[in-house]
Amino acid sequence: MKILIPDGISKEGAKLLIEAGHELNQTKLTPEELMTAIVDAEGIIVRSATKVTKEVIDAGTKLKVIARGGVGLDNIDVAYAKGKGLPVLNTPGASAISVAELAIGHMFAVSRFLNLSSMEMRQGKWPKKEYSKGIELFNKTLGLLGFGSIGKEVAHRGIGLGMRVMAFDPMYAPMQFDVELTSKENVLRNADFISMHIPLDKQAGAAIGKAELDMMKDGVVIINCARGGVVDEAALLDALNSGKVYAAGIDVFVNEPATDAQKALIEHARVSVTPHIGAQTVEAQDRVSIEIAQKVIAALV
Repeated sequence: MKILIPDGISKEGAKLLIEAGHELNQTKLTPEELMTAIVDAEGIIVRSATKVTKEVIDAGTKLKVIARGGVGLDNIDVAYAKGKGLPVLNTPGASAISVAELAIGHMFAVSRFLNLSSMEMRQGKWPKKEYSKGIELFNKTLGLLGFGSIGKEVAHRGIGLGMRVMAFDPMYAPMQFDVELTSKENVLRNADFISMHIPLDKQAGAAIGKAELDMMKDGVVIINCARGGVVDEAALLDALNSGKVYAAGIDVFVNEPATDAQKALIEHARVSVTPHIGAQTVEAQDRVSIEIAQKVIAALV
């Protein structure tokens, strides 16, 4: 069967698909080219770049499966696809370790000024005095909004660092390690670090806005390696400027690539930023590609 893979797949994943007898088209496509290429495809595998809209689904009259190598499905019209009887597959756990490690990395970066001191030292400065008041993660409270695959990996690492971990997620039951499952309000009011691991609800909007920020401790640290828009960027900038939020680590933005309107947030002295690279490790990419290939093969039997 013909499988369209416009965003690419690792050699290991491609090998599995080819060995299963499938013909792969791994050409990067414009939205217009996608509408033409999808006509002959029985399957499509995307990452975050390609959008599988209602129009694309309608054009893919031979489609039997739609797959996303990754966690979120916000670039796929899932409801419409399922309404047409098309299975929509993803790999929610394959990149969990990589995203969790990045979230912890941002916590260290803003707590010990790693992002700022490295830049200033390259300019010939020695800012020891300026950055002499870092904070430890040890004995701090880590609050998790979302306790799926990624949230659990962050929790493991937080516990290993000697943090008290609390989480809110109505979809998950307690695990066999020391995490306090509690209300969203309790997390917001008591956590020193808050890490987001929830999908974006496009209808409800930001899960963290001014009202939620006002509930938090003064000096809280916010980490968003989930989805752009989960945290209201304008409200976060205001909270950083007022000192309500001590620092933030951000991997995801409402606009990607970011626009000039987001410049003040990205360049803020107490913000550590990365360009949506949470799942971008060699290990995660291999796991994602292999897992999504296996799922597509099973779906096309």
